[in-house]
Amino acid sequence: MKLEAEFVTSAFALEDCPHWRRAEVALAGRSNVGKSSLLNALTGIKGLARTSKTPGRTQSINLFAIGDSLALADLPGYGYAKMPQAVAQRIASSMSDYLEHRSNLAALVLLIDSRRAPGREELELAHAIRARGLTLIVAATKCDKLKRSERARAIAAFAPLETPPILCSTLDGEGIEELRRRILALA
Repeated sequence: MKLEAEFVTSAFALEDCPHWRRAEVALAGRSNVGKSSLLNALTGIKGLARTSKTPGRTQSINLFAIGDSLALADLPGYGYAKMPQAVAQRIASSMSDYLEHRSNLAALVLLIDSRRAPGREELELAHAIRARGLTLIVAATKCDKLKRSERARAIAAFAPLETPPILCSTLDGEGIEELRRRILALA
């Protein structure tokens, strides 16, 4: 399925974000967890969001209009990335401002590699989103790399988030339609 989607802008600070009435759904997670790839899979438009194997390529909040009433925000990753400390601090500050103060923000899709348990950052982010009264959706990415025998244990590792994960793979499409339906229901 292909969505009507287009890139709108890259925001380096909260005040750079568009002034519109669209509900925004942010994609957040560690560097190289697959945020941009997932955005491309959700919209069905290859190359809409730029992807890279190098951690830290996304350094701004990239906003994409979806239809008439929704937008997706591709956020910079957190965790490992080679960049100057000042750049990392600017990115962290803009992300924090966006997640704490953006009035259009309706939900957060928290992406976590399905082969790893949620860490302190993911748990804190989930808590902050719930504290704002926003919807939290958990996407366990790269599930195609799990063996069948590893799936139950992987899902159980997500229990501290108190939100069952949607197992997703941008390679074989698993979970993409379910995640798309959950996001589109927020418009």
